[in-house]
Amino acid sequence: MERIFIGVAWPYANGSLHLGTLAGALLPGDIFGRYNRMKGNGVLMVSGSDEHGTPITITAEKEGSEPKKIVDRYHEEHVKNLKELGIKFDNFSRTSNEFHKNVVKNFFLKLYENGYIYPKKINAFFCPKCKRFLPDRYIEGKCPYCGGRARGDQCEECGATLEPTELIDPKCKICGSTPILKETEHLFFKLSAFENDLLKWLEGKKYWRDNVLQFTLNFIKSGLKDRAITRDLEWGVEVPLKGYENKRIYVWFDAVIGYLSASIEWAEKIGKKDEWKKWWIGEAKHYYFLAKDNIPFHTIIWPAMLMGHKDLNLPYDVPANEYLTLSGEQFSKSRGIGIWIPDILKKFEADTIRYYLSINMPEKHDTDWKWNDFVAKINNELVAIYGNYIHRVLTFVYKNFGKIPSGNENEGKEIWNEVAKNIKEIGESIEKCHFKEGMKKIMRIAQIGNQYLNSSKPWALIKDDKKKCGYVMHLCARIVRSLAIVSSPYMPMTSNKIWKMLGYDDNVHEHKWDDALNDIEEVSIEKPFPLFKKIDLADIIEEPFSKLDIRVAKIVEARIHPNADKLYVLDIDVGSLGRRKIVAGLKEWYSIDDLNGRKILLLANLKPASLRGIKSEGMLLAADDGKRAYLLIPNDKPGSKVYIEGLESNPSKKISYDEFRKIKILTKDGKVEYKGKFLKDGKGYIKIDGEVDNGLIIR
Repeated sequence: MERIFIGVAWPYANGSLHLGTLAGALLPGDIFGRYNRMKGNGVLMVSGSDEHGTPITITAEKEGSEPKKIVDRYHEEHVKNLKELGIKFDNFSRTSNEFHKNVVKNFFLKLYENGYIYPKKINAFFCPKCKRFLPDRYIEGKCPYCGGRARGDQCEECGATLEPTELIDPKCKICGSTPILKETEHLFFKLSAFENDLLKWLEGKKYWRDNVLQFTLNFIKSGLKDRAITRDLEWGVEVPLKGYENKRIYVWFDAVIGYLSASIEWAEKIGKKDEWKKWWIGEAKHYYFLAKDNIPFHTIIWPAMLMGHKDLNLPYDVPANEYLTLSGEQFSKSRGIGIWIPDILKKFEADTIRYYLSINMPEKHDTDWKWNDFVAKINNELVAIYGNYIHRVLTFVYKNFGKIPSGNENEGKEIWNEVAKNIKEIGESIEKCHFKEGMKKIMRIAQIGNQYLNSSKPWALIKDDKKKCGYVMHLCARIVRSLAIVSSPYMPMTSNKIWKMLGYDDNVHEHKWDDALNDIEEVSIEKPFPLFKKIDLADIIEEPFSKLDIRVAKIVEARIHPNADKLYVLDIDVGSLGRRKIVAGLKEWYSIDDLNGRKILLLANLKPASLRGIKSEGMLLAADDGKRAYLLIPNDKPGSKVYIEGLESNPSKKISYDEFRKIKILTKDGKVEYKGKFLKDGKGYIKIDGEVDNGLIIR
């Protein structure tokens, strides 16, 4: 028996979980954990809600709420969704509880005593308008390496970790003004001291995924810099040193210690106070599951912290996934890009979601969630191959035998050998964290079963040789039994349904992995039922607002329409969508000087129309009270998506003006409302350029 520790990246409790988190960390961790439990290994799998990050305080400020209320709401929702998805943790904790805080403080003090934490005066960004120092996620600008959109701690596009002072054209995320540098003192972690030790440790990691290993090596070889571990915040873990009462331990340091604190907390919960030591001090392999933007924190910073602490196990493998994308864009809570787990669970069974993400897992490169591909894979693979095989076999056995008929070891021997070979390869794939390959081999077993069933023609054989037919159906049922076992790490609820239909009164998850190779008992079976139903693409997107593609745009030049006195022609910049020309009826209320250089909202997927001889490629959105139009005021850069939080986006290629008019978008309290929720971009709520009464339709 091996001991396996599984750490799953902690999701921020500032919004609903999205499918990117499920594909990147939660699902692969769960598949690996379930498999290792079935192999008889000792598994400790932990995670929790990351509740001290600046995304939490930013969300609280935008909503006019308190951080504690935000994290309580989303932690509760996360726990519920994880249960619905069948994600099985030994402990799913949270960083705001006192137990975690105490472990963090003790870890901090150990590093401090060992000489790896020291004070240093620095120039930090201070916002004169907000009158406060800005933590790094309160600052946004351009990445100095790739020129992409970046926060003060990391570039969202190339993944480079940053210091706020490295940003080009930094801005305060709250008010949008340019911050100034001001002297302050912070505590630093001596990351640079571990450069050689980390490189030596990585020499034995040839089995890591190439992208993870190369990223890590290149990062270290470029030179490690000491990192500040305190910030000017009121929300977070208190610094256990005198003189730092007004500062908090920063989230990147706090959150990774959660793996240790959740393990110690688990031991307390089960009444075995020292049990955690078997995984952290004794012999054990540590696996960490996360998306690629978290690589440096788990392959460099966390190992360095563990080295500095001493006597704790280092990571064995960090099989980080690439991104799951939506229409080519990374899933992002802050930018509202994603398919939200609470929403999709209302429409589909958890195992259909787990199946599609397993067969489409972004292990080596980014993969795109496509609704038409989702429908095709569920209907043509999960329903037509996997589900159909199981239903055909069990229905035939139930109607003609009532129980599993007796078998003959010579019947279909080559078929069974092929099945057994695939069972072995599924296990090998999972052990190497090649989960997509494992799922493909499960489907291969179902295909083998279907081919054997079709070639054996039991519906004809039953009339001439019932005994021989029984041998055939025994082998088919044995394959079904094996599918139930090997599918259980991937589709736990479905696997147990199959198990019950086979007549077993226990739980499939109580069985060992190697039981998949055993023969099936001659037991009475339950009346079978279809495991899955086909999906119609037309039934998926029911929400009209989801069809809209609303973007931030910037007016490059406004001029009077040559053929219409009340119309302007606007040349606009829509970021990644390029330059466009639109026609807008704003001349009565806004001058050309009012418009030039201004950011607006654009309905980017409106069908082009010719207005007085000029083609308009989209429509400017404004509030209309029947007397005048009021521009809407976005905060983000051109090209950024505008969204309703919690509402999945699936823009139509083109939408007609009549379709748009049917969508009732209103104004409320100076903001734009749709069905009780407000319109946002990546930097905040969309405001209205003027005071208008509530209930006015946006056009």
